[in-house]
Amino acid sequence: MKTIAGLLYSNDHEWIKVEDGKAYIGITDYAQHALGEIVYVELPDVDSEFKAGDVFGVTESVKAASDSYLPVSGKVLEVNEELSDSPQLINEDPYGSWMVLIELSDETELEQLMNERQYQEFCGKEE
Repeated sequence: MKTIAGLLYSNDHEWIKVEDGKAYIGITDYAQHALGEIVYVELPDVDSEFKAGDVFGVTESVKAASDSYLPVSGKVLEVNEELSDSPQLINEDPYGSWMVLIELSDETELEQLMNERQYQEFCGKEE
């Protein structure tokens, strides 16, 4: 399982990269591995607003469909349109294949997320 230092991680296996009050969000290497070959990604509309814990999209694989949960509250500024045509990019590069870019509503919610070491320990307990 690959992780990246400097990212934040959720219990639902999403990663977050924060830059200037905005956050790129995608699913982790652990999540894409558990799903298997990803064949479809459903993403929200730009300008949609979500609270932390809300479902913002669906990732479907040959094995199952899985909801994607927004780990923090915010407004969708951009979606990764490339994933609509090439959802397998998540399998190939989960940390380079962000799903949504949001404007953070409450940066204090970031304190509830895990750092790389904590996430690795969390995943170790799930296996």
